[in-house]
Amino acid sequence: MWMVNVRSPYGARRLALGMFALLLAALLLFPGQSQGLLDYLDGPVGQLVRLPLEAVASLDQGIAAIWQQYVSLQHVNEENRRLRQEMDWLRGENNHLREAAAATERLTSLLQFKEQALPAMVAAQVIGRDASNRYKSVILNKGESDGIQKDMGVITPAGVVGRVVKTTGATSVVLLITDPNNAIAGLIQRTRDEGIVEGVPQGRAKLKYIPMLSAVKEGDRVVTSGLVGGFPRGLAIGTITSIDREEGALFQTGELVTEVDVNRVEEVLVIQASRAGSVETATKSNAPVKAQP
Repeated sequence: MWMVNVRSPYGARRLALGMFALLLAALLLFPGQSQGLLDYLDGPVGQLVRLPLEAVASLDQGIAAIWQQYVSLQHVNEENRRLRQEMDWLRGENNHLREAAAATERLTSLLQFKEQALPAMVAAQVIGRDASNRYKSVILNKGESDGIQKDMGVITPAGVVGRVVKTTGATSVVLLITDPNNAIAGLIQRTRDEGIVEGVPQGRAKLKYIPMLSAVKEGDRVVTSGLVGGFPRGLAIGTITSIDREEGALFQTGELVTEVDVNRVEEVLVIQASRAGSVETATKSNAPVKAQP
């Protein structure tokens, strides 16, 4: 059995150190239980161990506070992640609804124009474009089974888009007004001079064969003349932006900005047959067609 000789200075010192170590270990391991005991100690020992005990208690409280903050922060991070997911979903839903609203507005405009215009028309959607860039054309989701035939005019409520050049049972190919191979009879609305509208390689159009004595000027609007099949008189084609008057030439040529941005068109109307009359009075202004009460 281990014995300590308390009579020797060395043995007494070891005993004191051992008791102090045991007391300090008890205070460190059980700070809460030892705090009450120290309140009754009034002496060098109590004063000696009070400071480390208070430090340990303060450290314990600090660790508990940090842990609570960590738990709270984890909860906030999880809530933020959930809110971000909801915002992403709502943003996508908002984009979908805006696209649906825009499509509804375009289709409503087409139907209103179809009801007011004189020719019989078929509504169609653009489902493809010429990827080779050899021709400026689009593909529609309507064809021969829907009554569409070659050389029928294609328009939107804003104006002329082009002409049908090829059909299948379920689709049609439309050569756009900006293609150099296309030609549409045009009429200068102000001067009543006629000419031929053709596309140009830059993706625009021009009015050819304007009489040299014509008083045409920049800003004049050009509409269909109705003299060639496919389009009734008065459908908007474009606005003249410049005039080319070559010396010694027999005719003038006017460059046009088309009324319809054919590169962005999504829905169109195909003119099946023209009834008597024209739509010039309905297209003389740029005002949109409104629903009748």
